[in-house]
Amino acid sequence: MNKFNEKNIKAYDKKADNYDNTHDGKFTEKFKTLLLNTVSVKDGDSVLDVGCGNGTLLSRIATLKSIQGFGTDISSQMIKNATSRYSKLRFVVSDCEKIPFDDNSMDIITVCAAYHHFPNVNAFAAEAKRLLKASGSLYIAEVYLPLGIRQVANIFLPLLKDGDVKFYTSKEIVNTFSSFGFRLINTMAKGHIQIVHLQKG
Repeated sequence: MNKFNEKNIKAYDKKADNYDNTHDGKFTEKFKTLLLNTVSVKDGDSVLDVGCGNGTLLSRIATLKSIQGFGTDISSQMIKNATSRYSKLRFVVSDCEKIPFDDNSMDIITVCAAYHHFPNVNAFAAEAKRLLKASGSLYIAEVYLPLGIRQVANIFLPLLKDGDVKFYTSKEIVNTFSSFGFRLINTMAKGHIQIVHLQKG
């Protein structure tokens, strides 16, 4: 198993039971709120949240419209808690590179403050392309840092114990997905948060 995935599992299994009260849980709350106000969802949509944690974001999206909700996370304890909390949604243990759902099955994929944990963003882009229906939407809410701070942070980030890999610019995110046939809908930044909205070509 990839060393970053091993770190992620260990760190987030440990945090899972008290996640909402941890530093990570509180830090990602603003990401969830901004993403919830950005995502465009319709009744009947199939929505997949990759890196779903304890299911909070997906459950909030499910309050907007009548959706079919799916969540994946590499932490089995997070998935156990998500399943217990939100029994009407479906959660499975999975990394971001081999997601156990059918081709062309999702209308929307969200990634909330998890993209910088993905060891292979190209593999995830390929999975997103496989999973999304034609013209399906991908929303990535990710950490935004100014150039100098980001460059320094990315030197030390892989050394941390939580499985962080790299902080990306919106341009880097867009370029990765463009190579897999996605087109940019829009980007936005607010404080330390950026959201990239892409559409499958």
